Amino acid sequence: MQSLSKSHTLFIGLMLFSLFFGAGNLIFPPILGQQSGEQFLIAMIGFILTGVGLPLLTIITIGLTGKDMQQLAQHVHPKFGVVFAVAVYILIGPSMAIPRVANVSFEMGARSFFPEAIQSDAWVLLLYSVLFFSVVFFMCLNPSKLVVWIGNVLTPLLLLSIVGLFIAALLNPLGSAQPPINQYATSPGFKGFMEGYLTMDTIAALAFGLIVINAIKDKGVENKRSIAKAVIMAGIIAGIGLIFVYAALGYIGVTSVESLGYAENGGQLLILAVQELFGPSGLLLLAVIVTLACLTTCIGLVSACSQYFNKLLPKVPLPWIAFIVCVLGLLVANLGLNRIISISVPVLLVIYPVAIVLIILSLFHKFIGERSSVYIGALIGTVIISVFDGIKAAGVSIDVITPVLNVLPLYKEGIGWLLPAIVGGYIGLWVGKAEPKTALEADE
Repeated sequence: MQSLSKSHTLFIGLMLFSLFFGAGNLIFPPILGQQSGEQFLIAMIGFILTGVGLPLLTIITIGLTGKDMQQLAQHVHPKFGVVFAVAVYILIGPSMAIPRVANVSFEMGARSFFPEAIQSDAWVLLLYSVLFFSVVFFMCLNPSKLVVWIGNVLTPLLLLSIVGLFIAALLNPLGSAQPPINQYATSPGFKGFMEGYLTMDTIAALAFGLIVINAIKDKGVENKRSIAKAVIMAGIIAGIGLIFVYAALGYIGVTSVESLGYAENGGQLLILAVQELFGPSGLLLLAVIVTLACLTTCIGLVSACSQYFNKLLPKVPLPWIAFIVCVLGLLVANLGLNRIISISVPVLLVIYPVAIVLIILSLFHKFIGERSSVYIGALIGTVIISVFDGIKAAGVSIDVITPVLNVLPLYKEGIGWLLPAIVGGYIGLWVGKAEPKTALEADE
């Protein structure tokens, strides 16, 4: 087959949407809507730029280059490519993202259906996580069926549930938009931009790109140009779906203040909103939405990790790798959500900027050529700042260096690594001009 049919492209796009749309994506937009109020449109545009734009850019990069995460990182050095890919897959796999979505699905979805007297018992979470990961493992045994299970079945159910919630909010609005609060009152667009940046979907996109490519190849498409086109179209479909859902959930937050007051977080806000709109039965609708969102994302993450480590360790069967990832995810999930986040956030603050810089540089690889000095320079500038961000997030005092860091543009906003990355890249470019051309570049 030379190209993918429109129907298959649509379902792969829906699959990708559902892989991205986890519990974190569910709770960010409502609290953004509530706090931005009358400035919701500007804030949501900022959120979409990074919450949808960066992951979409990543998918497009993978589609155009045909390279996975390890191959993109190998522009720095072959060994760095392996180390970086393994580190990222461990982060988005059993050490953080996988146990987090399992834990959130319990906290926001299943917990309220257990008797109140046992809701906090450790064995309840253990029982739920065993059932949750059993379903995930079963669906990951046959990666070629992911499009059928997720794109054709689970995603439509998820979208229908969210549409039902949105229609209820339109027909019975909880109130009207209020003046913005906190940072949304002074810079709504930039605050929304940073909230989208913190969804961490760009790292997930590095992993999901491989799933999309394999799903396309499973349909018999082998031509590189056709694969690239299909990957980009699937990314656009997923992006459109994410924009619609984010806007719908954000609208619920915008109209909620008069009836519900200001919530502490998006999860609490959604629980209060569905109870107000649907009564006690609203918790069932929310449980369906949260469980489907977490389940599809977890399936995607386990599948992506399993496929990568199977490629890295081909002698280990794929089902065994998937089983190990699920067991490790189950064990970490039972540590509790707060402990998972406290451990993972500092590491993510180091890794995430590196991933963004790699993606952007890879888009311009044709102009950079095989000179790794540009990548090395940009990453050195990035890592110097992101390491300090990680140390700060871990609660370690860095008072000596903080005044210097505060001078950096955008450091207080969380992207102080941007200017050092640009400077480092330019220094690497200058150094690279003295390097001899490779045979490939000479032929060009």
